Amino acid sequence: MPGSWRDVFGHEDPYDEQVDGIETAIDAARDGGFLALEGACGTGKTMLALAAGLHLVRDPDSDFERVLALTSVKQQLRQFEADVERINDELPDDWRPFSALTLVGKADVCPYSREEAAGIDDTNVYDRCEELRDTTRALTGDGPASAGALVDDARSQQIGLADSGKEGGADYLETAGEPSPYPTGMPTRDDAEYCPFYARYLDDKPDDGDGDPAEAVPFDFTDAGLIDPEELVRRSVGAGTCPHSMMGAILPHAELVLGNYYHAFDPTTTGSFTGALLDESTFVICDEAHMLEPRVRDLVSDTVADRSLRDAEAELTRVLQALQFDGKEGTSSADADLVRAELQEAEVARDELETLRSFIRDLREELDRQVTAHLEREHRGWKSDLNSLPDEEIPLRDPEVPAVDEITEWAERTGYDDRVWSRAETVGAVVKRILDEADDDAKQRAAPGVGRVLGRWYRADHEGHFREIELDRTWDDAEPPDSWRRAYNARLAIHNCVPGDVIGERLAEFGGGVLMSATLEPLDVFAEVTGLDHLEHEEDRPVVTRTYGLTFPAENRESFAVDAPKFTYDNRGGPHEDNPTRQAYADAIRDVARSPGNVLVGMPSYREAEWAAERLRDAVDKPVLIDESSGDDATEELKSDFFAGEGKVLVTSLRGTLTEGVDYRGDRLSAAVICGVPIVDTTSPRTRAIRTAYDEAFGDGFEYALTVPAVRKARQAIGRVIRGPEEVGVRVFVDARYARDSWDSVREYIPGEEFQPVSTDMLSLGLERFWDRH
Repeated sequence: MPGSWRDVFGHEDPYDEQVDGIETAIDAARDGGFLALEGACGTGKTMLALAAGLHLVRDPDSDFERVLALTSVKQQLRQFEADVERINDELPDDWRPFSALTLVGKADVCPYSREEAAGIDDTNVYDRCEELRDTTRALTGDGPASAGALVDDARSQQIGLADSGKEGGADYLETAGEPSPYPTGMPTRDDAEYCPFYARYLDDKPDDGDGDPAEAVPFDFTDAGLIDPEELVRRSVGAGTCPHSMMGAILPHAELVLGNYYHAFDPTTTGSFTGALLDESTFVICDEAHMLEPRVRDLVSDTVADRSLRDAEAELTRVLQALQFDGKEGTSSADADLVRAELQEAEVARDELETLRSFIRDLREELDRQVTAHLEREHRGWKSDLNSLPDEEIPLRDPEVPAVDEITEWAERTGYDDRVWSRAETVGAVVKRILDEADDDAKQRAAPGVGRVLGRWYRADHEGHFREIELDRTWDDAEPPDSWRRAYNARLAIHNCVPGDVIGERLAEFGGGVLMSATLEPLDVFAEVTGLDHLEHEEDRPVVTRTYGLTFPAENRESFAVDAPKFTYDNRGGPHEDNPTRQAYADAIRDVARSPGNVLVGMPSYREAEWAAERLRDAVDKPVLIDESSGDDATEELKSDFFAGEGKVLVTSLRGTLTEGVDYRGDRLSAAVICGVPIVDTTSPRTRAIRTAYDEAFGDGFEYALTVPAVRKARQAIGRVIRGPEEVGVRVFVDARYARDSWDSVREYIPGEEFQPVSTDMLSLGLERFWDRH
């Protein structure tokens, strides 16, 4: 079928479900619509979505120009990369490869950060990058300090090292297996450090501001196929240019862009980097779409730190001092002239600067009062033991009663009216412009961010938004020994409890697409909470749903729902308690863990994972590995240990990264046991506020906001076992809520015909019979 989607499908024989899904997605997208797809693990959802989108990109009768594939899981990003490479490898001989680009953060591509050179690493790369870019731009001009001259200087410093005769010669910065033309140390001009990679990018950019930044890319990317982060860094560093700038330059020209949810839903990222992708010519794929709602909720919520308030107050003071001391001895009238000119252009009055400064100063005092009062109530004697203070949430209203928050009420009582809140963003922006113009050493400013959050605090409603103070453990020796600021970083936080409107509005900007996961059911709930209902009924854009279950041989798997006492805190108590509930779960975990091969144990939290691992170490004759909350490198190392050699047990939290998106194909996993329903802490003020907001929006906040997402987490983990027609394995849910109907049963949310209820004492017999057959 020349010209059909089969030309871009990376395998010879698609599953029937893939044929139906691809054709459904294509038809929906041609009408500006979306496919919401639940497909069991191993049913080829990634290839399905890519084939549909890439076919439309190459179809001359289609208006789609690119595919934007988003996932919240790094493991899945790698699956997309593998599938697009397979697609390119299998294309007809006369086709050029699809150009594809993987988006990652600066820490992953900055040459200095990757090698922890010049004092830059993943903890400071964003701030240092902005500082170095600002300095590089400031040093760039038409004279001897042009961008090209800065590049030549950096090269000459390296050549000087090579010609110096010193032992070892030149010290080239090298990363991704490619040497750069520059030294490992940061080069300087006029005692100011600058980035030679960014200088090279500026030198190569078109002089005309309307030119295409892609002209600055010193390598061919149109026929390169997939450019993943390593390849991007290798090509860029070899040419001496900035990998992150190359990413931005290539971005609008790629036929496939792979990224994270924040590349489409984070206001800061879309405003500064990926905004060009958000239009009707983009076919969007939201993978792991069951995470769309909580991820976007985090992205569209906002905070402002106590330290940012302090810095913004200082910035306002500095601007006002230029006016206050104008003409006095030792001051520059040029600074005052600059301030007056910028204020006039922005139509900001001097008294607005003074009022905002007073407001921020008083707000910090009110924040101090709120935190101190909370600590006195909850942690008497806290000043004598700052090290023992936990992370805290301080609600600014009753989480279960929508009302005006205490900070807004305080401002009104104190005489700060609506104009102070509403003008804060404009005032903050002009402060930044003044300070950037006055400073040769430009840096990040606090005032714009503070102003933006204060403006949002004022505008957002009190029904769908929840305001609180967040206290995160830290340590700052510069603060007084008896101050909470020595132990805490405090933030004013405003949370968007019901982000469905934001999600729906953003999806409406795309031409169409696929939202998919192994766990979207119930699809009617998913459509409501993500705004798809609004798209379908209010904007007349089709939303089509599909559910594909496991079609692999049923005799190759056994699925149990064990009728054990509910794994709630009231029943189980703390990890050190010994009671019938904990004994029942320890026995069930042991029985499953004795299965041949690798076994995954999913617990509701890392604390419970530690308990399960401890009970297993003396109960099974195989290594027991425990996952802890950690970075990506540690997780990858743990996975490698689990997959290597003989069978092992891996114990993890259902809220970790090893239960979603990880490909346990082949014999990598023979059994999984899930204990309890991983509902988040329902006592948290934020969770209570979200539940209340969902009650108002959808009628049953506990089901929509807590139960359904928890079961999806459990189903994600259990689905890791069977991923192909030849695979054999056991899947076990342990908790009465999975096994039988009751007022809080979740059985309706799992494929009940697959998971047969069994008593705790019959589980071992069922497992023994299954493994005897296999």
